[in-house]
Amino acid sequence: MCGLPAQLEREQRSVSVTIRTASADDLGGMVEILEQLFSIEEDFKPDRGLQIKGLKLLLENNSGCLLVAKSGEKVVGMCSGQILISTAEGGPCLMMEDLVVHENYRGHGIGTRLIERLERFANSREISRVQLLADRNNTPALKFYEKNGWKTTSLICLRERI
Repeated sequence: MCGLPAQLEREQRSVSVTIRTASADDLGGMVEILEQLFSIEEDFKPDRGLQIKGLKLLLENNSGCLLVAKSGEKVVGMCSGQILISTAEGGPCLMMEDLVVHENYRGHGIGTRLIERLERFANSREISRVQLLADRNNTPALKFYEKNGWKTTSLICLRERI
């Protein structure tokens, strides 16, 4: 487009996005952007079959929220949150997972809007804490969360495959 660098083209493009609860029709688009996320994470790898299986389980689950951001018919972002019980909070908390915006649509506030929508979901269920896990080497994501008011904690994530 007019010889501009791709980053400038993205910044100059006006993006109209709708954020709503995901449906089965959105699975293909969500898997495509999950591939972008899992291709840069050290702990996970893209696997279309596993991602579809997980997304279907989230769609069937009543203890969470699965959101999509769409520009026309194209899925350009997504975010999920799952309700957990926190003994520290004495009630429910929300684990945000898979916040991702398609690389060609970043920088337009879509990620921030997804977080805001997820926080409204949490508030409607009297959830006082939203938390997330992030790849420690994904500097752009960490800067995005910091810009949006998220704080790091002293907790670390551990896991064991069984």
